[in-house]
Amino acid sequence: MRVLVLNAGSSSLKASVIEDGATLLRTAVSWGADTTRVAGRSNGLRAVLETFERARILPGSFDAVGHRIVHGGDVFTAPIVIDDAAIVSLDALGELAPLHSGIAIETIRAIRNALPGLTNVGCFDTAFHAALPASAARYPVPEAWNTEWGIRRFGFHGLSVAWGVERAAVLLDRPPAELGLVVAHLGSGCSVTAVEDGRSLSTSMGFTPLEGLMMGTRAGSVDPGILIHLLRTRRIELEELADTLEHRSGLLGVSGRSADVRELETAADAGDGPARLALEMFTARAAAGIAAAAVSLRRFDALVFTGGIGEHGGRVRSAIVDKLAVVGLGPIASDETGEDRVLAAISDVRRTAGVEAPAVVRIEAREDLIVARAVTALVQGQHVSG
Repeated sequence: MRVLVLNAGSSSLKASVIEDGATLLRTAVSWGADTTRVAGRSNGLRAVLETFERARILPGSFDAVGHRIVHGGDVFTAPIVIDDAAIVSLDALGELAPLHSGIAIETIRAIRNALPGLTNVGCFDTAFHAALPASAARYPVPEAWNTEWGIRRFGFHGLSVAWGVERAAVLLDRPPAELGLVVAHLGSGCSVTAVEDGRSLSTSMGFTPLEGLMMGTRAGSVDPGILIHLLRTRRIELEELADTLEHRSGLLGVSGRSADVRELETAADAGDGPARLALEMFTARAAAGIAAAAVSLRRFDALVFTGGIGEHGGRVRSAIVDKLAVVGLGPIASDETGEDRVLAAISDVRRTAGVEAPAVVRIEAREDLIVARAVTALVQGQHVSG
């Protein structure tokens, strides 16, 4: 099967053509650090299809389209064929991931109009975390919040985490079922997930993708008392508060200039204090999140970096790992090559506690391969059953 995979993320539209597991071509349209602030997003899909046509990959050659969708809630815990009814359900979940859901649905509608008749399949980031242990999924709030209002931790970046686990197992030459991993997806959105036996045990993002680590334009976790105070004293209205936490916080909010790590590193090197502070806060919070995730594991075999910053931000990776020396990680080089690799091998020397030092691995995020595989299985399964 030849599958067109569309990943409408918080900073770009990524597109791939995958045929029987092989990547024929990949392209991307960048929307900056905050997709929702960009006008003319519909041109992104047109540009993607034109890129494929120039490479003589014609729209008529696709057998199906796969979509990465951030939030499936309790409704969607496995890949689905997207029909009109599914779009209605996805619209209803949109408020739980406002930076992502609307853009994904917009992309789904656009490709259905552009290529009518093709099967569209949705694959959900939340599905990887659907079986989180109750101790990780439940918030310490009254039970009715969970049972009546559906307040629970969903977790995100699941497609990226699934690929990171698969590739780490290959690089470390051990089956996923024998590995205890912490996967740090660091990009415009950031999360850490503890994975054991291939299953999600804990993850930093929660009911929405706003919880957890400091991100590009998102605040991550802040004292909820601050938010109550600001609303109670009428210093800020609800919609402005939501807008600030989603679009004007994180690296952008602290630096006052950008959510781009490369730009902030250049500014910090030139003596920009707010840029330096933003980077220090980002690395400190990422390291703390990784350490917190590690305590969910019976053994900590490797830390996996992925996502745009995780893959390409060598200085950030090194700064994070330096802070994690206390949990046994050793220093790594600021390697900027693009290939998946082990940056710090598991040590042969046992520490005093009798535990091997965790490896540090860098992996390119390839959610598209996970999506294409799921699309193929679902569509071919339908044909068999039909």
